[in-house]
Amino acid sequence: MNDDDTPAVPLRLLAWPPLPAALDEVLAAAGIERVAVAGVDDARARLHPGDTDLALLDAETLGESAGWPTVTAVLPVVLQTHLAPAAEGSPALWEQAVALGVQDVLVPQPAPHAQARRARLAYATDLATGLPHGQQLLEHMSHLVALREREPAPMAVLVLRIEGFATAAAAVGAEAAAVLRRKFAVRLRAGLRASDVVASLDGERFAVLLSWIDAPTDVAPVVDKLLRSLRQPFVVAGQPVALALAIGARCYPDDGREAGQLLDEAARP
Repeated sequence: MNDDDTPAVPLRLLAWPPLPAALDEVLAAAGIERVAVAGVDDARARLHPGDTDLALLDAETLGESAGWPTVTAVLPVVLQTHLAPAAEGSPALWEQAVALGVQDVLVPQPAPHAQARRARLAYATDLATGLPHGQQLLEHMSHLVALREREPAPMAVLVLRIEGFATAAAAVGAEAAAVLRRKFAVRLRAGLRASDVVASLDGERFAVLLSWIDAPTDVAPVVDKLLRSLRQPFVVAGQPVALALAIGARCYPDDGREAGQLLDEAARP
């Protein structure tokens, strides 16, 4: 209520494209009422002081659509959410915005924590295969070891090395070698359980963490299954490419209780 006890008149907001309905309560709490529109033509028709106090328009829609009226008594705000970077400096787009009466431009920036999360994800992931790097695997193993200190339960780590990968890469070329690594990673992942973790250690080595096994004797059948699958030729650039593999394995807690030690020893088959 105002000081004179007259009801406060909400600010009328026209948004195109429409905002999510979940924001209605937030808008209402801020004294803003959404103007319902049936489509882009209806949005154009309602973009005048009789229907709207504030307009929120997407820059992409503004740039692609013609016929928006010139507005002087409302405040259109161009939101660049979906705008391609190359269009940010487009003189034609901003001339149109000025002609429309745009008085403010919003350029959403990612929150610092989101930027940090994406940076960490990029650092932790082998972009060529989509698999986590060895450091990420080591952190996960260390966490599991810490959880199992009181009641150790067996788990195992495998390290697979593609023998002669550098020679194969030189024969097929760098681009085909990258395709070969991706196909290898996909086939490796497909031969394991969802609970198992697969990581890329470097160009020719991959690691597998068998997080849950009943006994160390469960490892040998997994190794045999992987060898049978991964030794089948891969087709790259229309040519079959067969790979020779070496696999090392270590089990927790029989072969050690430190994640780094287990991974290092498994890497020396």
